[in-house]
Amino acid sequence: MQVSVTPQVSLTRIETRPGAVVWLVRHGETEWNAQRRLQGQHDSPLTARGRQQALAIADLLARTLGRKAPVRLMASPLGRTRATVAPIAAALDLPVEYDPRLVEIGLGAWEGMTWDEIDAAFPGALDGCTPHERFFRPPGGERHEAMMARLGNWLGDIDGPTIAVSHGFAGRVLRGLYGGLDPLAALDLPQPQDGVFRLVDGQMEYLRAMMEEAAGMEEAAGP
Repeated sequence: MQVSVTPQVSLTRIETRPGAVVWLVRHGETEWNAQRRLQGQHDSPLTARGRQQALAIADLLARTLGRKAPVRLMASPLGRTRATVAPIAAALDLPVEYDPRLVEIGLGAWEGMTWDEIDAAFPGALDGCTPHERFFRPPGGERHEAMMARLGNWLGDIDGPTIAVSHGFAGRVLRGLYGGLDPLAALDLPQPQDGVFRLVDGQMEYLRAMMEEAAGMEEAAGP
């Protein structure tokens, strides 16, 4: 699969197998999210809000699917997705399968930095690039076509109901591949952290979790 990051990029759609349903979750808010730092394949802990978001999503999925549902639970192996999937696994009483194809875009030397810090440390690196293209500029970073290839490979393997806990940028690319969207337009999709995208029969819908219930669950859990 060869896809450019120019406006002339071609459309790509991954056909899922019969019976495939994907419940796509983004990890909860992290400290670097709150500080507007690029995370890529590095990690920072979930904030208190991020932990509440994970609990709320776990409650939503448990109420929707029930415990021990015939569903695969998969996640990126990065720390923030592990912290998000843990309450989901507990609520549904399911084992977790960690798949490296679900990791976030690799941002090389820029991971952990803000855009202002990048501009100061790498003079001219952001000159002339669009808000989308800058994610594919870092030294040692991942290219757009490589990211689409690994996520498309994962999506094409799904053959039944599956919960996938992944990341913001990766989730945009996955939804773009599922819906056959222009790859650059897909990068404009929202990337909320308080609910689940349900992908089924070529359609996508967003189910928002109830944060009020999650706050109560966090308090009940104790220190």
